[in-house]
Amino acid sequence: MTPLHTHTLPRLELVSTATLTTVLFKRGFRNVFLQEVRPVNPATARMVGLAFTLRYIPAREDLDGLDAFDDPAHPQRVAVETCPAGHVLVMDSRGDATAASSGNILVTRLMRRGVAGVVTDGGFRDSPEIAAMPFPAFHQRPSAPTNLIRHHAIDIGLPIACGGVSVYPGDVLVGDAEGVVCIPRRIADAVAREAYVQTIYEIWVEERIGAGDSLIGTYPLIDPERRQAYEAWKAAHADRWPLAHD
Repeated sequence: MTPLHTHTLPRLELVSTATLTTVLFKRGFRNVFLQEVRPVNPATARMVGLAFTLRYIPAREDLDGLDAFDDPAHPQRVAVETCPAGHVLVMDSRGDATAASSGNILVTRLMRRGVAGVVTDGGFRDSPEIAAMPFPAFHQRPSAPTNLIRHHAIDIGLPIACGGVSVYPGDVLVGDAEGVVCIPRRIADAVAREAYVQTIYEIWVEERIGAGDSLIGTYPLIDPERRQAYEAWKAAHADRWPLAHD
């Protein structure tokens, strides 16, 4: 994979999923926000990392008894033990939360290995324990039944669907209290740069609207005098934006 710019991930740590969806929409990308995927704990939802994928298909009774986990090559276990530090384990559970995609022991292992977060469009069991961890975890809803009841882990490191969004290995996943956005790898540098600049502008807009200014001419910034005011404000606070320039 082409290496990301050194500022890309740090920039993405400072922007919201809302801003990212707008920046991606400007580039023609409409389906980037994972649907029905929510943070287990919104207070620990901030997440940025590269996608590492695991795919489930429906379970089958002759293959998915409890002894399936005796196999050290079981794909779910292998995914947990091989997901690189700084990556996000993304699980395609077909939107089926009637059984868990994972539980707190496996999530704890991911956290201890330095993984950046975990995402499924299914559910987590042991969700109260996961919610207490200082670790970003996203799912559809809590689900106590073991994953073997509904899910058969089949492959690792291939393109998947999660929350109705195509996720390719190496794509950039950004999460916050609203949910998760998938940024295609090839445009991640440009998206991060634009979203960072947009975030600076939105901070100024929030200050101005909070002070009583009108939306008209400010948001969007089409009034020349207000544009001058914004540029002056941005220059006066340049030390707040260390990643504004490559």
